Formats: sequence, structure tokens, C-alpha cells
Amino acid sequence: MPSSGSSSRTEAIAGVVRSVVPGPGRPTIVFLHGTRLTGAAWAVQLAALADEFDCLAPDLPGHGEAADVPFSVEGAADRVAELIEREARGGRAILVGLSLGGYVAMAVAARWPERVVGLVISGATAEPVGPRTVFYRGLTAIFSLVPERALNAVNRWFFAWRYPPAIADPILAGGFFFHGGAVAVQSLIGERFKPRLAAFPGPSLLINGELDLFFRPTERSFARVAANPRRVLIRRATHLANLDQPAAFTAAIRRFGASLGSPSQPR
Repeated sequence: MPSSGSSSRTEAIAGVVRSVVPGPGRPTIVFLHGTRLTGAAWAVQLAALADEFDCLAPDLPGHGEAADVPFSVEGAADRVAELIEREARGGRAILVGLSLGGYVAMAVAARWPERVVGLVISGATAEPVGPRTVFYRGLTAIFSLVPERALNAVNRWFFAWRYPPAIADPILAGGFFFHGGAVAVQSLIGERFKPRLAAFPGPSLLINGELDLFFRPTERSFARVAANPRRVLIRRATHLANLDQPAAFTAAIRRFGASLGSPSQPR
């Protein structure tokens, strides 16, 4: 814990939102956002967890400060792995991903398990294959064909209406990235992620909102392939569980992080 005289803040540097707390080293958490959003979607979690963890929330390719970087699952995983190696304490981190970020997180954990202390995926427990690709293709079409001005207006209205300023304001300031989102969602189609989750030998936490009727029903199939799975259901939450019920989501991350011990040495 930081001393009583220390204070936390968040800052954005080179497309990475991070918590900044004076004091001794703590475990690192890297948060990966969903499609069309930026690392600013994690502002509440970064502020709440800064008392125990160093927190980083990068912009994924095609989004935010990385909007000019073409998105691919493996390319995004490369950038996240490099960030962990460069910025995380001991070159290892707890990796938390929501939706698009959850898929990227599984790719990172599969390829660089030595850099991932623990893996948290939320709203990403569905394979984008077979009949389910209709959803992904539909979202891609919306992001690609609807005028960006209209999409931006609708999303700004929705987030300002749905969430309090502490949640909505950082998201609105970060902006929305529909072209990058379309490319990202399209790149998921046909990819399989359960084998990636199965390849990670460490502990994992699967989080889904109670009202997320697309991803929650197939969560159990992901839990079955994970090496050391835990599951948390966030009551009265939709797909955006970290925004709908931020206290419950943050508490789940805190408990999971505390259960992992020191990240400085590989397990």
C-alpha cells in the first residue's frame, strides 16, 4: 500500500493510460479495451486499483493514439507483449481484457505465458466461428457503412446518458474509432481462441455480465479448456461489465490479483 501521504493520479503517455503512485514496486496489471474504445475505458479501475497495483491501459492498434497502426490479432499481441516486457515489474503482468481486448489477451498468454502472471477475460468467451460470425459481420457492417458522424453522435449520447461522469467523461475524451473497430472485429472472424486459452498454463479468471446473453452462455466451454480457471458473474451487468458495475468488477480483479502472490518470479 502507498504511504498515507502519497497520492495517485492517472496520465496518458504515448497511447498508454497508466496509474501513477509514488512508492515501492507493486504487481502490474495491463488492461485491454474493447472495440472502438480506448484505454480510457478503464479509468475507474485504474484509479481504484492504484493503491495496490501499477496499472497500464494501452490503446490497441486501430484505436486512440494507435489509430494509424493496422489491427491484427497477432500484431496487437506483439505490442502488448512488448509493453509488458518494457514497462511491467519484472517483465510480467496480470493481463485483463474486455471483448476485443479479451481475445488479444488470450493470444498474448498463449504465445508468452512467461510474461503473464494471471489472465482475466471478460465478454470474450465465444468463438467467432460458424453461425456466430453473423454477429461479428453485422457489427463490422455497421461500423463500416453507417456514416461516422452518426455513429459518433449515437455513441457520445449513449455513454453520457448511461454512465456517470467519472466513467463517461474519460471515454468521451478518448473518442471512438469505428474504422479501426471494423478492421479489428473483421480480423476475429474465423479465429479460434479456446486453443489459445488452453495453451496458457497459469490461472485465469472468466468474467461475464449477467445480462450478456451472447458471451455468457458459452463461458463454461472456455472454462473447461483452461488450466486453472475461476469464474465470476457480475450481476445486473451487460457486455460492458466493467462500466455497468465498476465496483464489483474491480473487486473481482483485486481478489484475483491478491491470490497470485508476487509476479517477480515465474511459477
